Amino acid sequence: MFSADLFANAVVSGLLLGGFYAAVAIGLAIVFGQLDIVNIAHPAFIIAGSYTAYIFNSTFGFDPVLVGVAAMPVFFAVGVAIYRIYYAAFERTGQESLSGLAFFFGLMFIIEVSLILVYGVDYRLVSAGYATGALSIGFVDLPGRMLVPFLVALALTGLIWLYLSRTFMGRAIQAVAQDRGALQLMGADPIRIKQWAFGIGIATAAVAGALLIIIGPVEPSVGRQYIGRAFAIVVLGGMGSIQGMLIAALLLGVVENMVATFYGPSWAPAVSFGILLLTLAFRPAGLFGR
Repeated sequence: MFSADLFANAVVSGLLLGGFYAAVAIGLAIVFGQLDIVNIAHPAFIIAGSYTAYIFNSTFGFDPVLVGVAAMPVFFAVGVAIYRIYYAAFERTGQESLSGLAFFFGLMFIIEVSLILVYGVDYRLVSAGYATGALSIGFVDLPGRMLVPFLVALALTGLIWLYLSRTFMGRAIQAVAQDRGALQLMGADPIRIKQWAFGIGIATAAVAGALLIIIGPVEPSVGRQYIGRAFAIVVLGGMGSIQGMLIAALLLGVVENMVATFYGPSWAPAVSFGILLLTLAFRPAGLFGR
């Protein structure tokens, strides 16, 4: 049944959800949108970030967001190592289109199976004081477990945008996506820049994973739910556009939450794939693509 209160809460909840989706998709916006590397395993790294936050929260009582931020250098180093393997085995020999995709599929299942062997298939969650409360503004409720991830995701997106647009290495990452040959003529090493960018993309998964386990409990295979959503957001926003990715994430969150509220949650997962198909059919460049 439609009401103004229900509609307003659905929109606000969708915006909060979309902010979290931005944290999920920003690493893919760099790796897939700018480097043209189809990293299907990105959601698996997000789940690894969730379990990292769970381990330190349950063992030492550390705040999950702080754990996610502290784990970024480790995830960055892992991302750099993975790109070096990917480049040596597939990109250098021109086999990245199919063999490289199979590589990331295999990597995704290795991470998932490893987590299952160690932690089983039980759902895990973290404890944080802000995850249980809620902020009420009139008849609109802002749950802490959604509000905090939303704010952290906006901060992460803003910092990544500033880094890519205001620093030398950030501009080099955008340059290698546009014209690798011209970048080489400028005296820069495209492989070094791409491994740096890939490392940043994987590093963001540490924070996204911490936000995910704040929103709700996770288990090793839950990352599969975000593969379609993340790619839909990157394509809809425009390949490589951080601003477009954020707007697309917020839009997807609102539309998905509206569908779940008024038509049922079973229809919500189809929204991302529907948006992806429509975008590819009518505007392949995305909202902010060039």
